[in-house]
Amino acid sequence: MHFLKLISTFLKVNIQMSLAYRADTVVNILLNIMWLGWELLGLSIIFNNTTTLGGWGIGELIALLGVFRLINTMMASIIWPNTEKFNQSIRDGSLDYTLLQPAPSMFLVTFSRITIWRMWDLILSIVLIVAGVRMAGDVATPLNILTFLLLTVSGAIVLYSLWIVLIAFTFWFTKFDNNVTILQALLDAGRYPVSVYPAWVQIIVTYLVPIAVATTVPLQALRGDLTFGRVLIFLAVSIVAAWVASLVWKAGIQRYSGASS
Repeated sequence: MHFLKLISTFLKVNIQMSLAYRADTVVNILLNIMWLGWELLGLSIIFNNTTTLGGWGIGELIALLGVFRLINTMMASIIWPNTEKFNQSIRDGSLDYTLLQPAPSMFLVTFSRITIWRMWDLILSIVLIVAGVRMAGDVATPLNILTFLLLTVSGAIVLYSLWIVLIAFTFWFTKFDNNVTILQALLDAGRYPVSVYPAWVQIIVTYLVPIAVATTVPLQALRGDLTFGRVLIFLAVSIVAAWVASLVWKAGIQRYSGASS
């Protein structure tokens, strides 16, 4: 309940900030819809020349685009806004105020800034997933839907954990401003199924920077393509990733010297 109250407080503050710039919020939403139309136009151009892409049809690619935008919404609304603020707090010592708060520092660093208007993208993402699955003719059973939700959450946890590790490097390398640039660039690989890429790229986006775990894998579960053993493996990976991220964060906090040093 304590964490829910904190999140509620953060949401209220960020909503007030968004309402202070209503025109910007409306423009950003319209631009987001425009980019969605551009992405769908790109898919239509591709499928005017072929019937499948990496073994996936247009309906499945639209559903995958929905999953990608779902994960990207998390990154754009929470992770990217807090990265710059965290990097600056390391350099000027303002992280001291965060560490003095009666709440876990990793939680406060994560949720202090939330881009509220990005939440609109959640609705668009769900619409894309539902429409794509229907176009593909796939029948999603309740078990497949549950597995999809679990793997979507676990994929988000993996990416979040990777982000925590990357920003924690700032404790050791103060000028490490581009700590998430690679993650942001590779996230675009999640727009397409991992099967369309060469083997070496598949290894990168599945194991080194696990973008596919957050996009392709959940949709495979929705299609019923994953065995129970593979589902357990992917869930276990998210647990291990979160554990490793917490260890790296704690090690970084211990290294942090503060503004008074």
